[in-house]
Amino acid sequence: MVKSKKTGLGGLGAKGGGLGALFADQGLDHTVNGSDEVRDITIDKIVANPFQPRRVFDQNKLQELADSIKQNGVLQPIIVRHNPKNNSQYELLAGERRWRASQLADMTTISAIVRKLDDDQMLQAAILENLQREDLTPLEEAQAYRDMMDGLNLTQAQVAKRLGKARSAVANFLRLLNLPDEVKSLLNAGQLSMGQARTLLGLHNKRRITPVAKRAITEGMTVRQLEQLVNKLNEQATPTKNQASLSPYIKASTTALEDKFGTKVHMTRNRKGAGKIEITYLSDEDLNRIFDMLNIDLDEQ
Repeated sequence: MVKSKKTGLGGLGAKGGGLGALFADQGLDHTVNGSDEVRDITIDKIVANPFQPRRVFDQNKLQELADSIKQNGVLQPIIVRHNPKNNSQYELLAGERRWRASQLADMTTISAIVRKLDDDQMLQAAILENLQREDLTPLEEAQAYRDMMDGLNLTQAQVAKRLGKARSAVANFLRLLNLPDEVKSLLNAGQLSMGQARTLLGLHNKRRITPVAKRAITEGMTVRQLEQLVNKLNEQATPTKNQASLSPYIKASTTALEDKFGTKVHMTRNRKGAGKIEITYLSDEDLNRIFDMLNIDLDEQ
């Protein structure tokens, strides 16, 4: 069911500059143009924007919005386009939270502005709409910058200029995309801060990023403490003449143990195959952490 109505929608225009101007350029502002109509569209005829990178929504906040919609309705229309593959459907351009919350509120229709946009414009709009969110995680913001660069064929400097940000700020976010997947999950979950994540990227041995990240969480390290640890690990990682002459087996074994314990490990081996393993610890707390990993309980000794 689609009902059309003309509206002026005063006060819903784009912001005066910066992202607001970009939103207007990409059809994301809620100002109704002369050719625009606000339509009450059946909710089940709307599908999510296929170019929208956001996949996770806070269910508690969605329910709060749904409760508000039950009382007051949807105060601002969503923006959609006709689905180019199915003209009886609509694809979301902006307002996915309102659309999802309306479903939770058991609404059958929702007010929407219908715009004519091609796939390139949909991609650009999705990126910009994502950047406007207040609850953007560092990784989501980083991915939005990357999508903006790839989708619009822009450099880091051009992205920074368009958004009114320092190039170094954009570069710092983009570096987060180089983190291991497990560490990205910790960052998204809020167990690591952006400052800690950036510090971890300073590790010379990238294979140690994940165990060191877990160690930082376990020990409740501040960014400064983590920086000190990373500096010590990098200093310890400088190979000596003896280390350079180690066999591939000893080198591989050393790396595996360092990955396991998140600290420096030194191995030696004589011609008969005997040797020793030295595990470096930086404090009593660090030693207890290693004991825990080895399932050693000193209270039972």
